[in-house]
Amino acid sequence: MQTAGLPVGIVRGEGAVLFDEDGKEYIDAISSWWVNLYGHAHPHIAQKIAEQLNKLEHVIFAGFTHEPAVELAERLIMLLPDNQKKVFYSDNGSTAIEVAIKMCLQYWHNQGQPRTKMLAFKNAYHGDTFGAMAVSGRSAFTAAFDNLLFEVEFIDLPTKENIQDLKSKVSNLSSGLACFIFEPLVQGSAGMIMYEAEWLDELLKHCKQEHVLTIDDEVFTGFGRTGKPFACNYITEQPDIMCFSKGLTGGTMALGVTTCTSQIYDMFLSDDRMKTLFHGHSFTANPIACTAALASMDLFTSEETPANIQRIIVQHQQFKLQVENHPKVRTIRQTGTIIALEWETGNSTSYLSPLRDRLYHYFLDAGIILRPLGNIIYILPPYCISNEQLAYIYSKIIDALNEI
Repeated sequence: MQTAGLPVGIVRGEGAVLFDEDGKEYIDAISSWWVNLYGHAHPHIAQKIAEQLNKLEHVIFAGFTHEPAVELAERLIMLLPDNQKKVFYSDNGSTAIEVAIKMCLQYWHNQGQPRTKMLAFKNAYHGDTFGAMAVSGRSAFTAAFDNLLFEVEFIDLPTKENIQDLKSKVSNLSSGLACFIFEPLVQGSAGMIMYEAEWLDELLKHCKQEHVLTIDDEVFTGFGRTGKPFACNYITEQPDIMCFSKGLTGGTMALGVTTCTSQIYDMFLSDDRMKTLFHGHSFTANPIACTAALASMDLFTSEETPANIQRIIVQHQQFKLQVENHPKVRTIRQTGTIIALEWETGNSTSYLSPLRDRLYHYFLDAGIILRPLGNIIYILPPYCISNEQLAYIYSKIIDALNEI
């Protein structure tokens, strides 16, 4: 806090715009940390939440259940790959990951075959709780806790050149591997690093052959961000476990979901209570959060949302062509509604690059909320953003390239 500037006081939001205490408008070009899908204060979500508040605000989800949780599980399963059969509720993205990790570890423990090692990609980010940190790449986020994190094998992102080496490593480690966890297609916090679905698919197929469980972290990429409903829709080999949060409620409030196959679920069914998955949260399956997610699902499955997603993709593609040869653009990459521009600094850069603060305040002054990852600028807008708002964001990025 000693080096941070004063926070901006936001009083309301409407669509893709936020308004501060002085009436200044900001285009929310990053969906408020990647959570907002359809715009702020969306009337449909607000109405459904208001109705639910007059019915049931919360009930313990141990030995009890309620309609919003049941309906959400049923509707979500219908959207997911066919092998996803069961839903476990938690609080947020990090806890969804914690549940997935514990499921994998106990899956093997319940069989009397303890496997304790994890496999993950270098530069990964899966959350800030301890299990999620452990399977994330070692970085400024984890530095103070590195010696307390459990053992993880980190591998490079798969490519045509290294896929055989990666498969060999999986085979060599397989007898001790509890699972492989991955961010599909895009590593968000690492700087919107993107990779090809073809080689992820091949790696996952090999993990299945070697009986290594796989966890697909769709907390960021889920619900249309990559251009398809889920990033796993780009591949044929489906994961054993999937994790969701962020856009799950349309960005309205926190909710975590971990889904899994019947094979994993069945490993916890036993007369022996020690095989129980002893995990729960006070606000697990909160009815208001589940209702927000159901309202978000209404919007996600409407005709308007896919059309908006495709419109944003086209706008990003045109902007990419416009600036990719600019001398200050090291690289520019796009997957679906996610576009990232890497600023040429002439040397290696990091998340703590001083350029980040200059760019952040430059855009803030222009009424745009962008949070550069070091020297990387990315746009990840709510689907309601207009072409005019996108054009303004693009123009200010070009101005920054020319002026800074």
